[in-house]
This record gives sequence, structure tokens and C-alpha cells, in this order.
Amino acid sequence: MTISSTITTKKVLLPFLMLLFIIVWSNSLIGTTDVSNWLIENTLTAISLLFLILTFKRYRFSNFSYLLICIFLCLHVYGSKYTYAGNTFGFWLQDVFGSPRNQYDRLVHFSFGFLLYYPMQECFIKWLQYPPRIAFLLPITVTLSVSGLYEIIEWLVAAVFFVEQGISYLGTQGDIWDAQKDMAMAFLGAALAFSIFFALHQRHKKN
Repeated sequence: MTISSTITTKKVLLPFLMLLFIIVWSNSLIGTTDVSNWLIENTLTAISLLFLILTFKRYRFSNFSYLLICIFLCLHVYGSKYTYAGNTFGFWLQDVFGSPRNQYDRLVHFSFGFLLYYPMQECFIKWLQYPPRIAFLLPITVTLSVSGLYEIIEWLVAAVFFVEQGISYLGTQGDIWDAQKDMAMAFLGAALAFSIFFALHQRHKKN
């Protein structure tokens, strides 16, 4: 790949990711089976996008980080289209693996840890100037903390603010340990990403 083609790729990647997300997000709203649940699910999506837009000029992520963030947000908003428990791709996975439940929510929680590990690491190294040895571990602790906070928010939304939407929003599917398993999947995702990027970092140091 030439230098000019590399520069061109960098210039078109972000607009492409923006267009891709807009298409996926719009499709999730147009085809949703539960508008109220869609609005609740996408509140944090809107907040995340607002954060990325407002910080773009001063604290810009790498294109690779934006790619990972885009993939995660697309997975999340696709889940809001049918509700997580009624997600069609989740039903396909359920049939393929012979699972007793729709596992789409587990996939998204795992993706939260796996896909957002690198953007968080980049934030700690590039913006906050943390030493690499700390920046490699902090995303795991942040993932666990945010996962726990998210489960608390889910409880408040379902039990206090939007009781009628509680069951569809939580998507526990009768599993009393759903919150703990969701947090465990996010942790596994972050731990796996840590293992990959740490191994790559050590290999780069040796070279």
C-alpha cells in the first residue's frame, strides 16, 4: 500500500463509519418491534455519540479505535431493534449452538469488554499520559466498574422509572444470575483483549 492510498483510506474511514452507523441505527428504529424499549436502550447511545462529537477536536481517537467503537455501537443498536431477548441473530445463534436462551445480550456484553478495551487503553496512554503497564490493566477495572454501574442503571430503569418496560428492557429470560453473567462476559472480553494487545506490545518491544 502506497503512502497516498494510506492517507486516502484514513480520510474516508471516519465518514464511512459514520454512514454505516447511521444506516444501522436508522434501520433499528424503522424496524423496531418496541419503540419505547428502543428509546430507553438508545439513551446511552445518544450520550456516547454526543461525547465523541464534543471531544473530537481536542481528544481524537485513532481510526482503529473509532472502528472498534462503531462495531460495538452497531451491535448495541441492532439489539435494540428487536429487544435483546427477541433478537433474530440471537435466535440463530441459539439454534446453531443449541443454547437454552437467546445469547445476543451475552455477545454484546462480551463485545463491550473486547471491543472497547483498546479505545480505553488509548485514552489512558494518549490523553492521561499513564505508564503503559498501568494503561494495560486499567481498562479491565473500568470495564468491571462500568458493567456494575450499567446493571444498577438497568435495575433503576426497569424497577423505578419505566416499570411497564422492565421485562423487555432487562431481557433476563428468567435467569436470576443474568446481571452477574453479563458482567462476567464483559470481564472475559476485556481480559482477552488485554492478552492480545499485551502480547503484541511485548513482541513489538523485542523487535
